[in-house]
Amino acid sequence: MGEHEYKNTLTRVNGVSQPPLINEESVKRYKEKRKQLLTVEEFTEGILKGNRTILSQAITLVESSLPAHTELAQQILEKCIPYAGNSIRIGITGVPGVGKSSFIETLGLKLVDNFHKLAVLAIDPSSERSRGSILGDKTRMEELSAHANAFIRPSPSAGSLGGVARKTRETIILCEAAGYDTIFVETVGVGQSETAVHSMVDFFLLLMLAGAGDELQGIKRGIMEMADAIAITKADGENITRAERARAEFSNALHLFPPSESGWIPRVITCSSKKGYGINDVWDNILEFIGQVKSNGFFERNRKAQACYWMHETINQSLRDSFYHDRRIQTLIKKYEKLAVEGEISPFAPAKALLEKYFKRRYIKLYYKR
Repeated sequence: MGEHEYKNTLTRVNGVSQPPLINEESVKRYKEKRKQLLTVEEFTEGILKGNRTILSQAITLVESSLPAHTELAQQILEKCIPYAGNSIRIGITGVPGVGKSSFIETLGLKLVDNFHKLAVLAIDPSSERSRGSILGDKTRMEELSAHANAFIRPSPSAGSLGGVARKTRETIILCEAAGYDTIFVETVGVGQSETAVHSMVDFFLLLMLAGAGDELQGIKRGIMEMADAIAITKADGENITRAERARAEFSNALHLFPPSESGWIPRVITCSSKKGYGINDVWDNILEFIGQVKSNGFFERNRKAQACYWMHETINQSLRDSFYHDRRIQTLIKKYEKLAVEGEISPFAPAKALLEKYFKRRYIKLYYKR
């Protein structure tokens, strides 16, 4: 069989022409995707114009661990910072099953229908173990995610809590520069991530569920102390009485805590995402809080304190990453671990030795770079 006849057998079956073996349109689209990244100026211009595709690409750079992406992301952030800060940042947390997604979607739809631009970001402290994003937020908030004034972004698929939290804070800056005036930062459940969220938001909302046993034992005292308001969810149908009882219990518990630095007295509100009951009350409570803390100066002081906190957190995280990614240190750690486990040395001596070797190596590298 000649070459021409062979090609014909591939493109014709029983005399009927078949589609080409290679989809040229797909190849074209693939090549377009592989094009060089946008410049810093193009990224910044697209973000400031509210281009969600470019915003998503910029956030992907922020989340990337590649050095080239990290450098580009930092340049974009520097350009966007002058346009950021003009939003209300709200942290939302609660025990599993409390209905965070339903609450966020119901409140979010009210906001976007009233011409607010809402960004919903997530911090997933379990991502390092599961290697998965936060419970498929976009599938759980179908109506909100389809709205033109809403932007939903799950947390990175893996990484330490410190790294994920820092990237979430940087994402807030990009979203604010893109014109989002309201930012929700959601956590998967109640745990270590709440402190990180509290350090990047203006208002911290704790969602609780009534009728699930002893309400006050299902939540850590420290998280309740951080809350600027508690919302008892699913207060509808036969659950209304239990919700009101839970509201009274939490209100009494809050009175036992010392006054907050903001001067605000936290409230407990009952609500139902299903019926829409109490959702407006929660939002009105948030606006009242923002008005009070802006008038007494706490809002600005808190934002400045958060900026300092994240500067130090970034330094700590960067040093930690640099130390553990050093190949010589990685080899020595295995050696010292074995000695420590066998009891030949204390755990403190190798830690000191490793740090000394690390900083000595860094100093030598800097010296020869001059």
